[in-house]
Amino acid sequence: MDGAVRRVSLALQGGGAHGAFTWGVLDRLLEEEDLEIAGISGASAGALNGAALKAGMLAGGRAGAKARLDRLWQQVGEIGDFRMLPWIAPFLPAIRFWQTAGAAVLPFSPHGVAAQLYSPYLFGKRWTNPLEPVVRDLDFTHVCAEAGPRLFVSATNVRTGKIKVFHGSQISPEALLASACLPTVFQTVEIDGEAYWDGGFSGNPALFPLYEPDLPDDVVVVSINPMRTESIPDTPLEIQSRINEISFNAGLLGELRAINFVRRLIAEGRMERGQMKEVNIHMIADDGLMNELSADSKLSPTPTLLNRLKTAGRAAAERFLAEGGAKIGQEPSADLRTLLG
Repeated sequence: MDGAVRRVSLALQGGGAHGAFTWGVLDRLLEEEDLEIAGISGASAGALNGAALKAGMLAGGRAGAKARLDRLWQQVGEIGDFRMLPWIAPFLPAIRFWQTAGAAVLPFSPHGVAAQLYSPYLFGKRWTNPLEPVVRDLDFTHVCAEAGPRLFVSATNVRTGKIKVFHGSQISPEALLASACLPTVFQTVEIDGEAYWDGGFSGNPALFPLYEPDLPDDVVVVSINPMRTESIPDTPLEIQSRINEISFNAGLLGELRAINFVRRLIAEGRMERGQMKEVNIHMIADDGLMNELSADSKLSPTPTLLNRLKTAGRAAAERFLAEGGAKIGQEPSADLRTLLG
């Protein structure tokens, strides 16, 4: 394997501000000169990370990708809170104070309370999506380019509940906003007469776009929604957060079961090799950290939180490279039987 290029596809989960963990993972992976990222499938924050990586890479190689991801999350950190309501805006400095120095004092989140009482539709056309300036800052001539990693962005059709995968020239700013449209926080995004919500509801992320014959057999899943939690949620926000985690993981678990089934059929000689793609799954995660963070933190991207997540993501990627990196191109490093058991 010395000197050989290790080709992988990336499957990037969504999870609000916790997507900064993926920022750290990508930041570390981009330092591996022999690691080629051939495809990216992302939902929600994963889609934003994928778009920033591709745009930066085409503009300036690996260093450009790292810089573009840095810019993306710097801009996200300046938002303060995804649930920013128009009438709260004048109080932003005070809110940011409570999000840092006063976070341990308040037994509740002001935004969390507001989110239980108000819908983004209450403000009609006065409502603005806080992510829109961040998304439109991306260079879509690069995001949509045929060159570079093939990018797939998932959203959920509100009327049908089915997944919609945008690719190539279909990946517009609206497609990225649709992929990140958590319906309790953002107004529905319409594209060509269809209404869309967060891609995590139908595939977080979708793996099937990465099964194309010309894409590598190795898929690295960056997981930011913990599969298991030891504590039982008992507040409205924590309950809703765990419901979202379970629902956002359901599609991924279904696809992992299918991959495990195909691999078992091939191993038992009941299916000829080459009939279906024999996918090698690798996973990068830190469930301990994600269970430690509050549910509210997903919607409150403070710079302190984002930098903590980036550092954790880099560390998790480092562990993966040390323990499973050599298996890329050879065999899966993730134990699907244990994960699915």
